[in-house]
Amino acid sequence: MPRRQILTSEEKECLRIVPDDDILLTRMCFLSEQDLALINKHRGSANRLGFAVLLCYLRGPGFTPDKNSSPHDGVISRLTDWLKIQPDLWHEYAVREETRWEHLAELYRYLRLSPFSRSLQKTCIRHLYPHAMRTDKGWLLAEEMLSWLHNNNVIFPSIDVVERTLAETMTLADRMVFSALTAPLAPQHKTALDSLLSSGDEPLSRLKWLLQPPGKINGKNVLQHIDRLNVIAGLALPEGIEISVHQNRLLKLAREGRKMSSRDLIKFSDTRRYATLVCIIAEARATLTDEIIELHERILGSLFSKAKRKQAERLQQTGKLIQSKLRQYITVGQALLMAREYGKDPWAAIEDVLPWPEFITSLEETQLLARKGNFEPLHLITEKYSTLRKYAPRMLSALEFRAASAAMPLSDALDTVREIYHKKLRKVPPSAPVKFIPESWKKLVITPSGIDRRYYEFCVLNELKGALRSGDIWVKGSHRYRNFDDYLIPPDGFEKALKDQLLQLAVPTDYQEYINTRMTLLASRLEEVNAMAIAGDLPDVDISDKGVKVTPLDNSVPSAVSPFAELVYSMLPHPKITEILDEVDSWTGFTRHFTHLKNNHVKPKDKKLLLTTILADGINLGLTKMAESCPGTTKASLEGVQAWYIRDETYAAALAELVNAQKKYPLSAFWGDGTTSSSDGQNFRVG
Repeated sequence: MPRRQILTSEEKECLRIVPDDDILLTRMCFLSEQDLALINKHRGSANRLGFAVLLCYLRGPGFTPDKNSSPHDGVISRLTDWLKIQPDLWHEYAVREETRWEHLAELYRYLRLSPFSRSLQKTCIRHLYPHAMRTDKGWLLAEEMLSWLHNNNVIFPSIDVVERTLAETMTLADRMVFSALTAPLAPQHKTALDSLLSSGDEPLSRLKWLLQPPGKINGKNVLQHIDRLNVIAGLALPEGIEISVHQNRLLKLAREGRKMSSRDLIKFSDTRRYATLVCIIAEARATLTDEIIELHERILGSLFSKAKRKQAERLQQTGKLIQSKLRQYITVGQALLMAREYGKDPWAAIEDVLPWPEFITSLEETQLLARKGNFEPLHLITEKYSTLRKYAPRMLSALEFRAASAAMPLSDALDTVREIYHKKLRKVPPSAPVKFIPESWKKLVITPSGIDRRYYEFCVLNELKGALRSGDIWVKGSHRYRNFDDYLIPPDGFEKALKDQLLQLAVPTDYQEYINTRMTLLASRLEEVNAMAIAGDLPDVDISDKGVKVTPLDNSVPSAVSPFAELVYSMLPHPKITEILDEVDSWTGFTRHFTHLKNNHVKPKDKKLLLTTILADGINLGLTKMAESCPGTTKASLEGVQAWYIRDETYAAALAELVNAQKKYPLSAFWGDGTTSSSDGQNFRVG
């Protein structure tokens, strides 16, 4: 079977590149008196330069420059300054191959370096194994391996040996991941998981049905998602099985499995199939939970929006009547003022402008217009109570909410509403919690005759939305609404790592030391900014007693650019996107990275099908609609390509190929050196 490919060709090259960093190069080329004494023992300037280069490379990055290529220019320039030797003498070094080997053997003894033997390889694999259990990204493991080689004075082996070591480590970790996920499964669990792959008479298998998106925002789709969640609960998988492996591993297996058809999953070995299904189900459970809550929030938001619109429509409809009443009462008020001024009968004055029966009728109409329901949308919210009532009982039954101490009154209210639904109570118990109710709801919820059930339910579920977003209430099994403590290292693991100094943080782990360092830095920076502000040296900012004034940015784009761009675009042809992708592939060869899941040397037979599948991913169209819009293409063929050839690592390798190709063009330099994102400055490794 072909060897597993761990590193791309670009990553392999990066492993043997000395970085262009002045500080690192200066540190790498520093020579002690002992180093200089050893170097000067060798006859000939070329030999001394070559020996010094080998010494700095072995002690620095851990490898030696290729004999057929030149060392880094920064290394040569620094060493020739140290040794007072001409730089071009490197090309005269090691004319005899034996000279190079003799120098290397001498340096291995001097630096106490050990060859990368099989026993050391096993030790290295044991070191890398915990890292491979957390990630299967070859580059990260390669960096860790280089660090281990350097710290243990081990000679850097060939790239092929590095890749074989990484492949062995990752294969071992993969097997352990599959084993950890399947070991807790009983026979009935495996039977239940296998049943998900059968479709019976239905067009979709049970698994594909579980993975369906929520669809339109309505109560019916909430109930369907709850049905899916209940099916997953019915599998009764062992509690906590999803935390038996690292989250990165679980998500990767879930992403790969979701793309595959049931037919593809059946082809896996039993262990891998069950492990993949466990990951898919664990991820689906969290996704369903999040989507149920999101649907509920959007339904609730829609109900409030409709209430606001209805209230606005009522105001618009009664606007003319309100203006009429205002004018009417202005007339009545003016008549009363005149009656008082001239000592006339006020009642007669009113009847002069408005007969008394009409005045009484007008007053009654005005009282109706002045109702709060005409001005506050909350009064109209319960008109859509049936929408909420359709799914809310099952939602509260299916989801397990837990609360922090600050939200315990709301949590108790959720239990009360759940009890009302379960026992089919007509009224809210007098003992129901009310402390969580905001002022704007109180007069609606708490009435003289008791607690209004409809308003109480609406208030509870509306406050739940805010509590979920703030983190005061979380949902078991959710990703988006999980407990904040789940993001942290477990207390036992943290204490042990802290004690063993294994946290590997870039800051001091002692609080007092950390806070003193940060306060000192803050004070110095504040003094610096203050001094610059007094001197008026802050760029584009003026700080004075009047406040802070920031100079607005000038528009750097000339006004003539827009019409010129339109002219250029009008001259361009209008090819299909897949044709553009095919042309880009002819320049860069990025499609060669989309290899088969089981065999890195197998590429898709139909490149057009591969590009169509990539396009469906890129524009979020989905495989079904893409197949419908591309004559001669079937959904099954797109699914096959997606399942076997498109993965996170193949996308990463293809993107790196494109980024590297872009960087070769001088035009790319106008957008920076490629080390930071143009959006927010975050550093993402892309090539």
